[in-house]
Amino acid sequence: MNNVRRFTITAVLLTLQLNIFALDYSSVTNTLSDIFYTRIDKNEGTTTFRSLLIPFGGRTESLGSAYTGYCNDVSYLQFNPAAGAIQDETQLALYHNHWIADSRMESIAFTTRNKNLSIGSFVSCFYVPFTEYNLFGDRVAGSYYTETTGGFNISYNFLAGYNFKGIAVGTTIKGGWRGMPDYTDKDTNSIISGSGLEQSALAAMADIGVMLQFNFLKFYSSRDPNVRIGFSVMNLGAAFTGFGSSGGVVLDDALPTVIATGMSLRFIKPVTISVDLKTPINIQTGTAYRLNESLGVEIQFAKFLAFMLGFQIKGANPAFSSGFEFEVSKIRLNFNYTLDFTSSLNPLNRVSISAKLLLGDRGRSLVQNEIDILYRQGLTYYSQGKWQEAIDSWEKILEIDRRYDPAKLGIASARSQIEMFEKIKNTLKFE
Repeated sequence: MNNVRRFTITAVLLTLQLNIFALDYSSVTNTLSDIFYTRIDKNEGTTTFRSLLIPFGGRTESLGSAYTGYCNDVSYLQFNPAAGAIQDETQLALYHNHWIADSRMESIAFTTRNKNLSIGSFVSCFYVPFTEYNLFGDRVAGSYYTETTGGFNISYNFLAGYNFKGIAVGTTIKGGWRGMPDYTDKDTNSIISGSGLEQSALAAMADIGVMLQFNFLKFYSSRDPNVRIGFSVMNLGAAFTGFGSSGGVVLDDALPTVIATGMSLRFIKPVTISVDLKTPINIQTGTAYRLNESLGVEIQFAKFLAFMLGFQIKGANPAFSSGFEFEVSKIRLNFNYTLDFTSSLNPLNRVSISAKLLLGDRGRSLVQNEIDILYRQGLTYYSQGKWQEAIDSWEKILEIDRRYDPAKLGIASARSQIEMFEKIKNTLKFE
């Protein structure tokens, strides 16, 4: 019955979204074009491997890509490589992003964490059909233009404890391949020299990131911090082209390197607000492009259901997005729709979906439960004046987690009680 109720709610939300986006699209785009015309960047589009700027899809797009300082699922691999060390669960995710016109992107990502150390990986493929016709309208070639990227991530949360949540640092080493199909001369139908492999490219790059967590203006009870701040530099590296050519391999155009900072805030438990500022740069020329701004809002209606809204300004192209996410039997599903100047309502595009399999926390919740039992046991002993027994209980906690601050404070207080009792005892003895 619960599953039926969940799917009913999901269907209603989907219907509402589609009705909203059925507004007069041409009027909206004309108005927005006038408003954001001054934000056109003459340097835009001068980098290669542009698919690196396309999100996997799912919740990141639903939040307008305001994710550098949020990163609470495996999608962190595209925004902040430090965030793997603060993920709650092992996750395996599949993404499908129906981008512009016939272009698509398919991705698979995985992450797992052992205490404060995490590893993750992903493979993503962006592809566009490439069909060629000659002067007579005959099809002479049919293939795909592709950009395939994969990466391996490692991150660690240093000095993580009960009060101070640590400083997470991470990096992702990535490689990419741009596959350009052969194309032919329209008159002779012969393959043109310099096409295909010679225009394909190989890229090597890395991401680095930092993530902080703390509590600020928190109006609800939870162990999880309500503020996250993230900083990352994405796609640092170079690409090379000219494979198979007589001139040899040469440096390709610059990769789309991005410097990003972001913050997420949760003042009340159901609502999270995230903001991002991103500066694209060309490391070959030292050119910095126009700043991109993103805003996202997530509303958690229930443990299994959340609704998200996002707004992003990227150059002169504002984008509005919305999506919802629901969980059934440890499978978390997300549907997103994004509307911007590149979108089309007929046929419907800029749609993305994701499915994440939640594979548990590798026993961290069981360890935390053991710590909670020992801590309460210590409090009971302390209230009964059994200070040494309380110390023994809390010292067992420190054997499990040496940075568990309440146990340290409890031990210090119990030892102070013992010392005070001994002083009183000795004073009474001499009297």
